[in-house]
Amino acid sequence: MRIVFMGTPDFGAASLRGLLDSGYDVVAVFTQPDRPRGRGMRLEPSPVKALAVERGIPVYQPATLRDGKATELLRDIAPDLLVVVAYGKILPEDFLRVARLGSINVHASLLPKYRGSAPIQWAVLNGDKTTGVSIQYMEAALDSGAVISSTETEIGEFETAGELFDRLMIMGADLLVDTVRAIGEGTAVAVPQDESKVSFCKMLDKSMSPIDWNRTPREIVKHICGLDPWPVATMELEGKVFRVFGAAYTKNKTDKAPGSIVSAGSEGIEFACADGSTLLITELQAPGKKRMSSADYLRGHPLKV
Repeated sequence: MRIVFMGTPDFGAASLRGLLDSGYDVVAVFTQPDRPRGRGMRLEPSPVKALAVERGIPVYQPATLRDGKATELLRDIAPDLLVVVAYGKILPEDFLRVARLGSINVHASLLPKYRGSAPIQWAVLNGDKTTGVSIQYMEAALDSGAVISSTETEIGEFETAGELFDRLMIMGADLLVDTVRAIGEGTAVAVPQDESKVSFCKMLDKSMSPIDWNRTPREIVKHICGLDPWPVATMELEGKVFRVFGAAYTKNKTDKAPGSIVSAGSEGIEFACADGSTLLITELQAPGKKRMSSADYLRGHPLKV
């Protein structure tokens, strides 16, 4: 089976590695153009490109897929299957129709829930108990194709989006290998998505960072976890904006207004939340400083409560 792989970040590289380590014939890789990164803003290859070059696979980095040139190139390569994992651009319909066995996509949610970008983060932000990975046949409409396979996992109560990303990355790679095998054997069964259960998620941005203390402790915990590692939750303390990385529940009640400091000590900084409940902030980062425990910060910066 001749496979063309399309992907860009680490999430895609894990799936490409899974296919290669399982002996599949990946004849070409498409990835995003090199981007400037780091302090020197030097052009660096994507993780997918770096892996492909290491394994001696031809790499293509078209600036656009809309002018027809990439489609003609794909026809010349003549793949049996197109595999797309976090490529980063919407693919034209004629491009998706080139491969003899179709085009499949690894998506980090249990479709039809969370179509679109940032499904991992939104599963955490919304306080979901479970999430997973789905593999679907690709259609012109975003994440709307029939689902071939899926796998589910529980989300830890304090699991960050970054930690969940790392787990789903491996789960997706394993599921992809099994799914490609089933497609090759002709045993894959695709089930259309239930359109009545569709939901979409939007991209994250820094305007989401400030913590709303009028929410419940669990909602705030999920806010902190869902925005880690980017754009990171923030709070104001003594007139400065702090990044927030850790929190813990309490059983305490208070009559102070949401956002007020209730206590500050070895366990952390306790804030009033909705309905008279409280939440401990246990890990933070002051402006221009390193990330540290709240207890360590308080040793050098005691707060008056």
